[in-house]
Amino acid sequence: MVEQVKTELQDAQKRGQSIKKKLLFYTLPAYWDKFVGGNYKPEYEVRTGIDTAELAAVTQALTTVPEIFTPHPKIKKLLEERARMGSGAKAVDYGMAEALAFGSLLKQGVPIRMSGQDSRRGTFNQRHAVLIDVENEQEYIPLCHVSKDQARCEIYNSTLSEAAVLGYEYGYSRDYPETLVLWEAQFGDFANGAQIVIDQFASAGEDKWRLYSGLVLLLPHGYEGQGPEHSSARVERFLQLAAEDNMQICQPSNAAQYFHLLRRQALQKWRKPLVVFTPKSMLRHPDASSNVDEFTRERFLRVVPDNQVSNASRMLICSGKIGHELRQARTARKDTRTAIVFLDQLYPFPEKELEAELARHPKLREIIWVQEEPANMGALSYVLPRLERVAGKIPVLSIKRSASASPATGSAKAHEMEQKTLVTMAFGSKPSS
Repeated sequence: MVEQVKTELQDAQKRGQSIKKKLLFYTLPAYWDKFVGGNYKPEYEVRTGIDTAELAAVTQALTTVPEIFTPHPKIKKLLEERARMGSGAKAVDYGMAEALAFGSLLKQGVPIRMSGQDSRRGTFNQRHAVLIDVENEQEYIPLCHVSKDQARCEIYNSTLSEAAVLGYEYGYSRDYPETLVLWEAQFGDFANGAQIVIDQFASAGEDKWRLYSGLVLLLPHGYEGQGPEHSSARVERFLQLAAEDNMQICQPSNAAQYFHLLRRQALQKWRKPLVVFTPKSMLRHPDASSNVDEFTRERFLRVVPDNQVSNASRMLICSGKIGHELRQARTARKDTRTAIVFLDQLYPFPEKELEAELARHPKLREIIWVQEEPANMGALSYVLPRLERVAGKIPVLSIKRSASASPATGSAKAHEMEQKTLVTMAFGSKPSS
């Protein structure tokens, strides 16, 4: 028996030496044939808008429950409000915009999978994707009843084990590239717990192993005076990881932009992880809501122009909630010389779109980057040199909080004072270079 085992081992070693080495995933499985990685190309763009008839049909499905189902009175009112949004009687907020994106994709045959802490309801009470009958506690998921031949929809509440959950969703996005796979952090800061998955796989998987992924990270971000643990999704960390078109990093400024961004991620064949800094207070901010006709336009805007001011002498460029606060302040000041532009895609940097917006204001004498984050955080160090390149001879300045070891103050009053100072400096005192 000993001799027999030795002979088998030696024969196997001889066969092994003659085999040509081939990496397991050197050739991607056939289900990746219609998707691509590499650098971005303009031809990858797709139309993301849908017509009003489709909006109406999806709205009807999302706001209707079976006759035998008894929703909570507050949920009943929510569904009525969303029905008004979908019909154009009321501006569409973020929660409804996301539901419309998911519902329209499901009708087109794109599966949806979402997980995260309290993702079914939404940490900020904004989603309500899974409804509960108050009489018998039965569940009803409107997104699973959009049409008879729709794709599957899965929405799960997951545990506070971010590395495990995000790791699983990354793997799922690898095996089911046709699915829009999303992981949502309860607060953007919670991505810290999954940093190893982000660093080792989501940001570098294509460069290291030629493995693509369309995974979406939804990270609530914004300064509302809730303290250091519930303010920052660490924008600077993701931008530091960005290179070679390895991911997309966006902060949509309004509901329609979020709708188009989600649909772009699902429908384009360019498969890259998408990091979305989602809003908190801005979820219901009137200025961040969108008219229903904005959902029928062609596509997501990387740079959102300011159509209220023409031929401005000053331009404030920002990303996120601060832009709406600046626009409110501009209205109060009756300022007609300052344009306020949203940078909704941070990476890949939309240089051409920004150049086009600058060209609309030939009398510009200064450009100012405004951010809520401290000087050592946020997009400042990433954006500033790129703005300078695009601006040419126009001076580029910045306004931000002072550099800090903590993402935000723990005092609501201190936060309010800082925020007012930011806005005042944007329109008044000379900012720092």
